[in-house]
Amino acid sequence: MSEIVRRCFAVDLVDEPEMIARYRAWHAPGGPPKAVSEAIRADGVRDLQIWLVGTRMFMVMEQDMAMAADAQGKAARDASNPEVQAWDALMRTFQQPLPFAPDRTWVEMEQVYALSQQP
Repeated sequence: MSEIVRRCFAVDLVDEPEMIARYRAWHAPGGPPKAVSEAIRADGVRDLQIWLVGTRMFMVMEQDMAMAADAQGKAARDASNPEVQAWDALMRTFQQPLPFAPDRTWVEMEQVYALSQQP
């Protein structure tokens, strides 16, 4: 069995209650198109959760390490999948970049603490 890596990302939502409610509705069970969920799973993602506080979202993803290392492959697969492209374009209407990363959404975070590494 392949090693799993946990990756975490952050992005902000547009600060409008109606937009946030719509974003939440799109992410309810059955909300994302089946092809999008299938594409995520095909990229070795074993679990993916999105958490929200205020307008800040955090994504926690557990993924096969080999697949996580293949960013170019994922980008190519996503670019060739019209349903993933449509979903990404729709989701970007709800999102706004973090203040320190104006050209990006879903910025990968750096782990700075792990209880398992403490004495």
